[in-house]
Amino acid sequence: MAETVVSFVSDRLATLLREEGSLLGGLQQEVELIKDELGHMRAFLKVAEPKEDDDPRLQEWIKQVREAAYDIEDVLDEFVLRFAGYRHHGFCGSLQRILKAIKSLRARHQVASEIQSIKSRIKNISEGRQRYQAEFGIDDRVTGASTMNDSWRYSRDDALLVEEAKLVGIDQPKQHLISKLLEADDHQLKVISVVGMAGLGKTTLVKKVHEDPDVRKNFPVRAWVTVSQTCDFPKLLRDLIRQLHEEGKQPVPQSIESMTTAELKKIVKDFLQQAGRYAMVFDDVWEVEFWNVIKFALPEGNYGNRVMLTTRKADVASASCTESQDYVYKMEPLSIEDSWTLFCNKIFKGNRCPAHLMDVAKAVLDKCDGLPLAILAIGGLLASKDVSRIDEWEMIQHSLGGELEGTGKLERVKRILSLSYNDLPSYLKPCLLYLTIYPEDYPINCQRLILLWIAERFVEWRDGMSIEDVAWAYLSELISRSLIQATKVFYEGTPHTCRIHDLLREVILIKSREQNMVTVTTGQPMTWPSEKVRRLVLHSSSNSSNIQNHQQRQFYSFEHLRSFITVSSTNPLLSKTFLSEVLKSSKLLKVLELGGEEIEGTPNEIFNLLHLTYLDLYGTKLARVPRAIGKLQHLEYLNLGDTGVRELPVEILKLQKLRHLIVFKRVDPSDSDYGYHGFKGPSKLGGLLALQRLDTIDASSGSVIVKEIGKLTQLKQLYITQLRREDGKELCSSLVNLTSLRQLSVASVGKGDDHEIIDLNHHHSSLSSSTSWSFLQSLHVLMMFGRLETMPGWITHLQNLVRLDLPWSGLRAEQDPLESLQHLPNLDEINFSGSYQGERLCFKAGGFLKLKRLWLRRMEGLRWMTVEEGACPNLRRLVLYQLPSLEDLPSGIQHLSHLQELHLYAVSSRMMEKVENQEEESENYRRMTHIPEIVIGFCADDGKWRIRRLWGKKKKTILA
Repeated sequence: MAETVVSFVSDRLATLLREEGSLLGGLQQEVELIKDELGHMRAFLKVAEPKEDDDPRLQEWIKQVREAAYDIEDVLDEFVLRFAGYRHHGFCGSLQRILKAIKSLRARHQVASEIQSIKSRIKNISEGRQRYQAEFGIDDRVTGASTMNDSWRYSRDDALLVEEAKLVGIDQPKQHLISKLLEADDHQLKVISVVGMAGLGKTTLVKKVHEDPDVRKNFPVRAWVTVSQTCDFPKLLRDLIRQLHEEGKQPVPQSIESMTTAELKKIVKDFLQQAGRYAMVFDDVWEVEFWNVIKFALPEGNYGNRVMLTTRKADVASASCTESQDYVYKMEPLSIEDSWTLFCNKIFKGNRCPAHLMDVAKAVLDKCDGLPLAILAIGGLLASKDVSRIDEWEMIQHSLGGELEGTGKLERVKRILSLSYNDLPSYLKPCLLYLTIYPEDYPINCQRLILLWIAERFVEWRDGMSIEDVAWAYLSELISRSLIQATKVFYEGTPHTCRIHDLLREVILIKSREQNMVTVTTGQPMTWPSEKVRRLVLHSSSNSSNIQNHQQRQFYSFEHLRSFITVSSTNPLLSKTFLSEVLKSSKLLKVLELGGEEIEGTPNEIFNLLHLTYLDLYGTKLARVPRAIGKLQHLEYLNLGDTGVRELPVEILKLQKLRHLIVFKRVDPSDSDYGYHGFKGPSKLGGLLALQRLDTIDASSGSVIVKEIGKLTQLKQLYITQLRREDGKELCSSLVNLTSLRQLSVASVGKGDDHEIIDLNHHHSSLSSSTSWSFLQSLHVLMMFGRLETMPGWITHLQNLVRLDLPWSGLRAEQDPLESLQHLPNLDEINFSGSYQGERLCFKAGGFLKLKRLWLRRMEGLRWMTVEEGACPNLRRLVLYQLPSLEDLPSGIQHLSHLQELHLYAVSSRMMEKVENQEEESENYRRMTHIPEIVIGFCADDGKWRIRRLWGKKKKTILA
């Protein structure tokens, strides 16, 4: 971590000397000296940091280096604030010139004094480096940590997403627990507790049980609640209520936010009593008191309801299982055989271990003692090593030696995880420690995470790669090392959300506190770090009394703060209180994340944060952007999504470093098919040459803004709304220039069936043959919200297209969209909503070979569907929604051998009758037996939506 900070500051010093050398005057030589000495320290730190846990003196020295580097950064930023503006803006008027000159002299004297002080500190620290270099025998010419290139070279599976669900040795306990769940020996509530130490895979096991098809079909009402160590019980109940109502397709009661705990428990109990048989999971329970409270919200009835708990504590397990039919399952470590299988799967991808590594591999595995988390962690470490270099493996073995000999297994695993952290290349360490900004069990949005990494300057620019691509590579490497776990993925396996294991989080929390990386507060009284607070994170708090009084708050010191972030839904008064304190004293702030906060207007103090690079106001009540936004000339990321902003001032053009500009709001909050409102931008929008994401630009003003888009040649994501038909040709001309575009969304004027025609058929006629072949070849996602007279011919040539959405295109029967799309080689997902007016769709043999998800919705004329044998061989999910004329299931549906889910919503009564004919001798039954899950949604006589889930001959109805 210190090496990363020193590296960043060294680069800043080099830039300062190059670009602002004249302003330094006589200080230039001093700055040169500091920069050179930091270079020596950086080389030394590469080798010293992995050894800091071995010697407190070395640890203290590294801390001194880190704090000195931070202080240098402060002086640099202050210097830029005080002086750099003079050269660009000049002086006007003699009095102003005199006053500014006086201020400049005073400021220069203060900066000179600070630099001299830092020079003295650096000299003393340098003497310590030379002393430790001799004492520890460290040669800084040979680095022990992997460089970025080495790490990538030795990674043999860049796309590896190690998921807990792939653990070995889980099938037998899974079947055992399923049999316990399905036992029909009683009709009372039965509790099953799974207990064991952290890292054994308790959550994984229970998740596999919970999602098993036999369990799903026997328990139509299911919920999963993560409890965690710091349980906010009212919030947990509200989350449970939302989950149950969303699962049942019922509106969530608005009044739950103001209900007492007793009232919330009654809501849960009443719902479950009406819904029928349920299976509930409470994951990661820490306290006996939790079960003593929650059990009164769970009706027993006589349905044979089931509850499963996972816990690290035996007393919690036993306290929840007091009835005769209850059951405690103690989870054991993996057997030697399963441990070896998991180890080899992680490192050698299921192949055999090379003979020359066999002894060292067994010695390392023996230290893991059957704990899956430890095996995956140390396996991730070894997977990055060269299998031809036995010395690298032996180094890991010897490092583990004395570290794991303690009596407590938890401490031993912490040592393993600490070793995995220490082995990380320096550029990944701050990225991993940064995850401590998130609460325990928080689902982390990967896109947001990497953008924050970039804003915090953790990500290095690489030749030939965008900064975002480098950041994604960082994330992939952390996942491949099993330090982060991907929980949901986009198309092509790109992580969408991720999490960090509880045990690993404990380890990096210690590291983060040691290095003053992140300070987390909920507003409760706490011991603030003795060092200067540099990153302040505000977590949720439901109690306004947690806010400290003014006498306590006056001791906050945020002068050195670089980041202020709010996570989850916080108490509005709490967040406003801290925001006021931060804006009052934090002039050097670079990251300001206020998503979801109750902010109606942008505080004026924000526009004095001239170093700000990241500003997120997503989901706030903001309605306008002041002209002062132009002062934030270092801004790279601006998120005004889901706000009331509809226009940006011309001053936005001053933000020449802006790469992400996000301003949108859903037309219909409940349905994304109706598209998004965008913003009206200035006519010279094409001047924002650094833009990579433009989301969402309102093009209703005409061709001028559409033409400007063609100047944004760095764009990777472009979202346009309110496009007029007559501007289609101009848009095609602009798109020709966007050779890096990966996502494109185009919406015409109008809403739903009233959309104006999108006319993008000008491409081939307006371009030369030499450029025609490359048109949008980088595109992965295409969405067009509006009517199409014909399918644009260029779509058939999009070789890299993965997802296609065509809401409201209304193609006529003679323009069968499947004909032109079936041979796209990488098409993974299709969403047709109001896209076709014909009566028949036919998926022909050999077409859509990679298609996995298909959504067909709101096509009132569609009567028949045919799937020929050999079509859509990899289809996993098929959704048929609001197709009132569809008379039967697709002919040939039995050919979809990999189909996992079939969803039918608001289909014709005739089709419902055929699907519900579950007699074994019926044709429909034979056609559907291979589909694990069939879901039917319908509107009952009482006006409420309900869902039926059918598996084979059995069917269940629950509130939807």
